[in-house]
Amino acid sequence: MKRKNLSSVVFYLGLIILMITGLSQAQTPGVLPVQYEELTAVQFEAALNQAYQTCIIPLGIIEKHGPHLPLGTDLLSVRALATTAAEKEYSIVFPPYFVGQIYEAKHQPGTVAYSPDLVWNYLQETCDELSRNGIKKIILVNGHGGNNYFLGYFCQAQLASRKNYAVYLFKPTEDTEMSKKIESMRKTKVDGHAGEMETSGMMKTHPDLVHMDLAGTQNGEDQNRITGLPDTYVGIWWYAKFPNHYAGDGRAADKKFGELLFINEVDQLIKMIKAVKQDTMVLKLQDQFYKGTENPLKTEQ
Repeated sequence: MKRKNLSSVVFYLGLIILMITGLSQAQTPGVLPVQYEELTAVQFEAALNQAYQTCIIPLGIIEKHGPHLPLGTDLLSVRALATTAAEKEYSIVFPPYFVGQIYEAKHQPGTVAYSPDLVWNYLQETCDELSRNGIKKIILVNGHGGNNYFLGYFCQAQLASRKNYAVYLFKPTEDTEMSKKIESMRKTKVDGHAGEMETSGMMKTHPDLVHMDLAGTQNGEDQNRITGLPDTYVGIWWYAKFPNHYAGDGRAADKKFGELLFINEVDQLIKMIKAVKQDTMVLKLQDQFYKGTENPLKTEQ
């Protein structure tokens, strides 16, 4: 009888230990979801603390990607990059974001191109709402080339009026050694939108969505249809070069090449996230700047 009681005590003690261990693990910061939409409201506060009030917005788009890649290629790729990096250096990752500049692809089926005002306001209000929820450091990770000019200006325009948060744009620097390695692996000379590199990346992150049998069914060569305009920029430049919204040849893609590209970018983003989480200067300088704009004649440096 005593042995039986002892066994019962041991059993229940073991059960209690397992429950405590499970509870402890559930509350361990490392097991919090990185994706914003997967967090509960209770978990959100813990996520804010672990992320040092940092959130990543991976920006994609909905557009044609040659004849062989999905319309959401940029959206899918950049989220894979952001979530992979955030799992290694914790940060909250905003839900799928597909509102951006894509007017150059409106002639292609499936493209979703919102008005300039909506594109701007959507991102601004998203940042404002993140700040209202306690996020003070917002990292923009761009997955779409058409956003390059827009996002740079968006960051600069944050100085137009007082903000209690800072926006950081991920701009990976060129690694000479890595660039040489990439060039040694490339098989094509013209390589851009839906070409060798982008297709290789999708073969790494979303191989089930790559239709290699279709990659050669359209022309991705540079048509170069505007000549005689030196030192000139025009909005129609992309259409003049690549009317099929396809730049390069996806048939040359290789999964190992994609893995190299992906790992390299993930490593760079991890370093950036870590630095942003530790940064105290940007918000301090912004606040100093905003005070100066209220009375420029009395600004102290």
